[in-house]
Amino acid sequence: MPQPMPTALGVLADQPRVQAFLASALANGVAHAYLFTGAPGSGMQEAATALAQGIVCPNGGCGTCDECRRVARRTHADVHFLEPTGVSGYRVEQVRDLIDDTLRAPIRAASKVYVLDRADTLRDSSANALLKTIEEPPAGVVFILIAPSTDAVLPTIVSRCQVVPFRALPPEVSERAVIQATGAESWQARLALAIARTPREAIGFLNSASRRDVRRKTVSILTGIFDYDSWDVLLAAKDLAEAARIPLEDVREAQKAEAERAGEFLSASAMRSMEDANKRALTARERAGMSEILAAGEAVLRDALICCDGIDERVVNEDMSDAVARLAARTCTENVLIALGACNDAARKLDANVSPQLVLEDWLLSIKEALACPR
Repeated sequence: MPQPMPTALGVLADQPRVQAFLASALANGVAHAYLFTGAPGSGMQEAATALAQGIVCPNGGCGTCDECRRVARRTHADVHFLEPTGVSGYRVEQVRDLIDDTLRAPIRAASKVYVLDRADTLRDSSANALLKTIEEPPAGVVFILIAPSTDAVLPTIVSRCQVVPFRALPPEVSERAVIQATGAESWQARLALAIARTPREAIGFLNSASRRDVRRKTVSILTGIFDYDSWDVLLAAKDLAEAARIPLEDVREAQKAEAERAGEFLSASAMRSMEDANKRALTARERAGMSEILAAGEAVLRDALICCDGIDERVVNEDMSDAVARLAARTCTENVLIALGACNDAARKLDANVSPQLVLEDWLLSIKEALACPR
């Protein structure tokens, strides 16, 4: 008789093969390590969360109990979501802290789960530090690695994992998922996906008033940039940089709750490690906010390109389409393409750990110069 599908895996309805595979794993025993591969927005983060719920939930992934809710909120003491904290990827110290943590007994559940996003940035020393632990983890420890493809991950890591490929989802599927989760209108879902890239992040974007305010501020600055002098541009960059830090309060509240929950279980040194990790998480969230600003600017310029070329296509920034049209009327296709190149340059500088405010200053000045150059 077939096993019932765990409710938590319902989020994978658009990935039926993955859904069936993970349901079988939960029913028959999970492996010690999985490698999820696929394009951003294909549901890998959602699958990692659902699998983690199935592992720690006493009901096999009901999606509604306290354990499942904690996993969904990323506050479960035995489910750890990690991202690289180094400029170029995971740091050796970060991986060694992870390995040390695997040796501690679970706090709430019978198992511990470690979700490593961007596993393709596990390189050289950091990867070597993790290899033996992934191959022979302590009892009850499960790793879930997420990467664009197996080719992007070191072969020695791939060989120690069960590979779970995710197919790319059509844009309308991602849009529908965002609409169902938030009740947003179609244009709002498309806008959120253009800025936040994946359905999970798009849902978070629409649920955050402060992140939406940062986007509106970005659009307002870019559509009015012809009227700015250089000093105005520098002030606007400072304003955007400060606005990007506002959503960090949500991260701080979640960290405070995590520290209060874990305080009675962790030693003083472990608490210090948690505080260091939390500081790095705040830095990562700030940089993510800066990336959203650049993505919002890129969306404005792509809309302007549509207007300049007279393409019969809906703009992303429907709520500010008049301002975008006015911007497009004062420039031309060639200028907008140069400005779009400035977006790529800014993203590379941000990845290279250049000061966020300096990135924004150079970005806005470059866009102003590009849009205003002679036709």
